[in-house]
Amino acid sequence: MLRSLYNWTMDKAAHPHAVGWLALFCFIEASFFPIPPHPLLGLMCLAEPRKALRFATIATLASVLGALLGYAIGWGLYDTVGKQVIDLLGLTTSFPAAQCTFEEYGIAAVIFAAATPVPFKLLTITAGFMEMPLVPFILASLVGRALIFMTVGILFRMFGAPIKRVIDKYLGAVTTAFVVLVIGGFLALTQLGGGDADEPASCAAVQEDARPG
Repeated sequence: MLRSLYNWTMDKAAHPHAVGWLALFCFIEASFFPIPPHPLLGLMCLAEPRKALRFATIATLASVLGALLGYAIGWGLYDTVGKQVIDLLGLTTSFPAAQCTFEEYGIAAVIFAAATPVPFKLLTITAGFMEMPLVPFILASLVGRALIFMTVGILFRMFGAPIKRVIDKYLGAVTTAFVVLVIGGFLALTQLGGGDADEPASCAAVQEDARPG
């Protein structure tokens, strides 16, 4: 089924309304769709390198809007919709871990999920469920999505088609390493700045069905 969905998604790269399909896939992928939009973005940038930055900007903004839908699902519809989405995506056992990660790292967790192969939709739903303040959530989503999508756009704009092989092979690893370094530096500065040593950090206390508060 996933392969069929992937092939169907890729077919949209040659569609006359490819930009609209890109925006739609970026929107729904951030909240419930299982296929990442990165390959579609890459194909469109490959076909028209001069429009790569435009495509990347559309992908970034549409994905952030989709993240808000994921947030809304977690915040107000978790019991009726959120659980079913997570179950259908095979992420049920990952949800408690996502809660743990979110409790410990907050904004950094959202940025990491937005910029790496970690399922972004899992963190957007979790952020809503955990009632993360909305403005920091939007900013974190924007930073993370821009890191990955704008990187693709800039590389295609600068180097054109030859960069595709490099992106296909190394982009995920390079972006993940970069985000780890950025978040690691952020956490190090936080600790040096005197974080609250009494703040609970144990993931063992997180319960799947318990809403914070």
